[in-house]
Amino acid sequence: MAHKRESTTIRKKQIIDAARKIMTRNGSEHLTLRAMAREVGLTEAAIYRHFKNKQEVLSFLMNNILDDMLHEVVNGAVENTNTLNTVDAALKHHLSKIEQRKGISFQIIAEIISLGDKKLNRKVYIRLTEYLNRLRTLFADGARAKSIRDDIDPDDAAMLLFGMLQGTVNIWALSNYSFDLTAKYESLWSIYRRAVQTPEQHQPSFSTGDECEMLPATARPKASPDGRPRTSANKRATLLPAFDAPKL
Repeated sequence: MAHKRESTTIRKKQIIDAARKIMTRNGSEHLTLRAMAREVGLTEAAIYRHFKNKQEVLSFLMNNILDDMLHEVVNGAVENTNTLNTVDAALKHHLSKIEQRKGISFQIIAEIISLGDKKLNRKVYIRLTEYLNRLRTLFADGARAKSIRDDIDPDDAAMLLFGMLQGTVNIWALSNYSFDLTAKYESLWSIYRRAVQTPEQHQPSFSTGDECEMLPATARPKASPDGRPRTSANKRATLLPAFDAPKL
């Protein structure tokens, strides 16, 4: 059967799309050049004209994913002045793609590690380091802008965030996608955000007495003898704590 000759760029995209489908549908252990050829409708020899082995396919896939991740972080930094808002928006975009592809990005990393190809491992490590360095820069900028605590190491903050994301996606995939990934992320992100931001970022401030009506009676500022709320100098002791008290 004759096949229409496509440009190298188009053919590579078809092969990579086929690889994604196979990994999403059957798992990374079923990703072979023969399976990709069958998915695209080509001969195995035709696949070899574009990728010499499975490692090259995985490397190409990983590069595409990391390019997208870096693009979102960089673009988010332009659109948002707040570091944590930038990171949050980028991670939500990543999670959206992860949900669509059933956690394929972390499957690829696991498969690359299992192959034991040191050269490929090095390539992926360098690309992941680019991403972590970008996060590190954002956290350092946030510390200078006093939106992130300056006693937190930016490298550790970036690594912890990446580990939180990878661990959550791994649990989600192993549970056969049994829970809402975005909802779980929102819960974990809330904890992470409160841990790294400066106290001023999560403590409310009251400019008038009106906002106090939203607080429980026990948390409201005491009124002055004439019935008016106390001045801002006396309000510091009445602020809500950073974390809500557990419900009994």
